[in-house]
Parts: sequence; structure tokens; C-alpha cells
Amino acid sequence: MSLTVLDYSVVAGYLLLSLLVGLRYSSKASQSTSEFFLSGRKQPWWLAGTGMVATTFAADTPLAVAGLVAKNGIAGNWIWWSFVFGGMLTVFFFSRLWRRAQILTDLEFIELRYSGKAAGFLRGFKAIYFGLFMNVIILGWVNLAMYKIVKIMIPSLNPELAILFCVLLTAFYSGLAGLWGVAVTDLVQFTIAMIGCIVLAVFAVQHPMIQNEGGLKHILPDWMFSFLPKVVETAPDSGIGGAFELTLYSFVAFVGVQWWASWYPGAEPGGGGYIAQRMMSAKDEKHSLFATLWFIIAHYCVRPWPWIIVGLVSVAMFPMLPASQKEDGFIYVMQAVLPSGFQGLLLASFLAAYMSTLST
Repeated sequence: MSLTVLDYSVVAGYLLLSLLVGLRYSSKASQSTSEFFLSGRKQPWWLAGTGMVATTFAADTPLAVAGLVAKNGIAGNWIWWSFVFGGMLTVFFFSRLWRRAQILTDLEFIELRYSGKAAGFLRGFKAIYFGLFMNVIILGWVNLAMYKIVKIMIPSLNPELAILFCVLLTAFYSGLAGLWGVAVTDLVQFTIAMIGCIVLAVFAVQHPMIQNEGGLKHILPDWMFSFLPKVVETAPDSGIGGAFELTLYSFVAFVGVQWWASWYPGAEPGGGGYIAQRMMSAKDEKHSLFATLWFIIAHYCVRPWPWIIVGLVSVAMFPMLPASQKEDGFIYVMQAVLPSGFQGLLLASFLAAYMSTLST
């Protein structure tokens, strides 16, 4: 089904709303550096926490989760669910400390903790490595996902120009409005994105192609619904087309090592980057803790389930998709099950997810 005037109107309305919200807070951002970068340290926990979730909800995230489910079932998500241990460490041991430090950026923490030439080198290295190289990789992920979505959903539109327009619009309102504008637009964008994904999941499981066959449980093998990975004695032969399996040594590494010894955007053990920025922008230490707790609950327990459902539906509806295109199944489900108007809502949802990551 191609997009209609109603679909395009929904997308245009979302873009206009994001711009107006950003402009609304431009006067606050110009008051001081603290207002621009940390909202004057006045954000309530629900706003700061939602900003964390919205930033990790990028255009590529639903596609990635749906791809994991299509390849290794629900249990395949433990590749990233395993980071929850480090997240809880941040909540109860570090969130209050980030707020108490009274610093502007996480790099400033290095000045408090270390001194001398080595500290200066560490600050410079971290600024370049995370600020430039890692951000380029992350933006590459989300841009590629948005490119796929635009190319499949609107084949007549030039994807490069569409992405460039979104980048310029986001840079405009975030540059004017600072963290206040980014935080409030994040709230709007996260709400739109979640509503869109929940609507898609409902339409997907109610589609005649699924219901006429007795539902997902009758169509798909039981291993796809397994919540926990299997622990096996020997390494699995293939990572695709079966339940997610780990050797005992890999399981121990996931549970005992990976969550504190690895870095992943939004899952830094102890906090850092934009997670630390949102903790430092909270009203006080209590709001910092609750913001981070809300982020962990929403990020790991609430947000992924509509994507998981759509991932299961994509396998049932498009079983012949090759492994390299499993993630695209999410977009094909959108086209197959959504009526006019709702496709525009889902496209606006992806734009919201994309722009919330860009703005941060």
C-alpha cells in the first residue's frame, strides 16, 4: 500500500510540532551555559528519564530487535538485555553521585578525579574517540536505517535529501533550544514513536494472514517464544535459524564480565555520555536516581515488546527473507498490515526515533 495524502499530513504535522516545541524553549537556552547543556539542573525525573529512553530509541532499534527475533527468537535479545546489570549498578550506586558532582559534562569529571598531563591526555582522547569516532558510527547506524525506511516506504523520494532535511531541522531546533528543547521534543517524540509501534503490533497480530492460521503460536516453532537462551556444552553450529544458544563459558562471560567490561551507547557501566548529562540535569539526587530507574525499566522491560511482536509476525508473513534482510521484515510488515493514515503515523514514529537520537 502506498502512502496517501493523510499519511503525508501526519508526517508533516509531526515535523511542524517538533519545530514549534524546540523554538518554544530557545529563550531559556540562551540564558547561560548551564541552561543550554543541563536545563539549569531543573529537569524532573520523568522528563530526564524519558530523554534517556528516547535517545536510545533510534530508527535502527526496532529493525535491529526484529532482526534478532527473526534469527534467534525472543531469547536473541539477551545479547543486549545482558547490559541491564550495569544499568542497575548505575541506578543505585552512581546516579546520585553524578548529580552531586556539580559538573557540566562527563569529561569534567576527569578533571575532578585525575590531574597532570595524563589526565589532559585522557580528556582529549575521550573527547575525540567518543565525540567523533563513536558518534560517526552511531549516526551511521541510524542514517542507514532511516535510508532503508524511506527507500522502502517512499520509493519516489530521494532518501539522501530526506535525511539531510531531517538533520538540518534537528540541528536547527536543538542548537537554538539547548537541552530544554531537546528534552521536551524527546518526550513528544518518544510518545509518538511508542504509540506508533504499539499500533503496528496490534494490527500485525490481528492481520487475517496470522489469525486465519490460528495465531503466531500455531505458525511459528516453539523455540521462537523461548525467553531464556539455552546453555549448551559445545558452541552452536549456526547463529541463525534456531534458539539463541550459549556455551557455559559464554554464559558466565555475559553474566559476570560483559556488563561491566564493555561499552555500548546508553549502557555505560556507571553512566557516561548522554546518560550522565540527563542525570546531571535532574533537579536533585533523588530525581537523578528515579530518572535512571525509569530509563532502565522503560528501556529493557517496556519499549522492546511491540518490536518483538512485529519481529515474530515478520517471520510468519515473510518466512523466505534471507538472513541479511531479516531486519527489513519490520518495514514489510508495516506496509502489509497498516491502513491509510497509520502508515504515516509509523513513518512519523521512525522520524521521531531518528531525530531524538540526532538531537542528543
